[in-house]
Amino acid sequence: MHNIRSRFPIFTARPDLAYLDSGATSLKPQTVIDTVSDYYHALSANVGRGLYATAEETTTGFEEVREKTARFLGSDADEIVFTRNTTEGINLLASVLEDRIEAGDNIVVTALEHHSNFLPWKRLAAKRRAELRIVPFEQDGLINRETARKFFDSKTKIFAFSAISNVFGTPNPVADLVRTAKEASPDILTIVDAAQTAGHAHIDVRSWDCDFLAFSGHKMFGPTGVGVLYGKSSLLAALPPYQVGGGMVLDSTADDAVYMKSPHRFEAGTPDIAAVLGFGAALDFVEQVGIGTIHERETALANEAATALHDAFGGSITVLGPVRRESGILSFSLEGIHPHDIAQVLGERDICIRAGEHCAAPLHRALSLPATARATFSVYNTEADIEKLIEGLKDTVRLFRP
Repeated sequence: MHNIRSRFPIFTARPDLAYLDSGATSLKPQTVIDTVSDYYHALSANVGRGLYATAEETTTGFEEVREKTARFLGSDADEIVFTRNTTEGINLLASVLEDRIEAGDNIVVTALEHHSNFLPWKRLAAKRRAELRIVPFEQDGLINRETARKFFDSKTKIFAFSAISNVFGTPNPVADLVRTAKEASPDILTIVDAAQTAGHAHIDVRSWDCDFLAFSGHKMFGPTGVGVLYGKSSLLAALPPYQVGGGMVLDSTADDAVYMKSPHRFEAGTPDIAAVLGFGAALDFVEQVGIGTIHERETALANEAATALHDAFGGSITVLGPVRRESGILSFSLEGIHPHDIAQVLGERDICIRAGEHCAAPLHRALSLPATARATFSVYNTEADIEKLIEGLKDTVRLFRP
């Protein structure tokens, strides 16, 4: 673990940093930073049809990242669309699927969802006079397959849900939920928000059999500005463009336009080339460390932290989710102390956590909680970070409950 931690230069610049906010954005290894820098130093060309050496090298590198991403997900390269982030990927889908929704149809989401996988479907349902149905979650943050089944019928057109809740940290049975929706109606399109899963647990879109899946590069050691939208090739081929302009059209006249095939028809304009290349380096990092090693390390730290919290604070602390953690996400509340105050005091001690609704207002409303504190662990964290967290929380308690 020390060897892995040494690959992240921020710990050289800030040796006392206890970074426990990887669920919001992860830290970046040196290889990712170098790849982004090298693009601007040695290439700095656009992708596409440039016939000079640096343009051809950039285009080749860009498309190689698409192929790496496909291998990472278990898909084909033509099923990988580069976006800016998870949010853009889901909004893209909500836009291009609009014509498939009619008045009286319904869209199913869950009460667990991040706003990025809730608001686009809420807006689409309102715009098309469709019903938005919200599947409740179990006490441990799980979506029960039999509960979800009750929300599907012949008028259900879309089922959108997260693979792992960004608050509970509970993995959902993705393949089972997809199968349940398809049993209700084979025409239901299944859309998976994998923002908290990619780079932290194994993903296989073929075995999951989901129709679409979206995630962000910056939550799995990559740069900001790049995300991925996976879609089954047959579905992407039948969808209209999201945006129109350069880089996605074969021919255009005053009377007609011929658009490129997927995935390029969904990538109008110049992409964040440096970020995509940096994301390729992040994929290499994940492969080198091993997705199994990353998942094991993150869950072990989360379980150790959950035990330490209960030992230190007993009944005055509430930890959301199952007793046995299955991801690196740990949300909690301390009796009588607002999460924002907790985060402020910890932040003054170089301990970085998240506080608030975590862009999951429906979830917090269902729990009658105004906010929670959240620590999220990554492969570069150590047991010393947990000790700092506990000591920082003890200081917080002494300050607010002297």
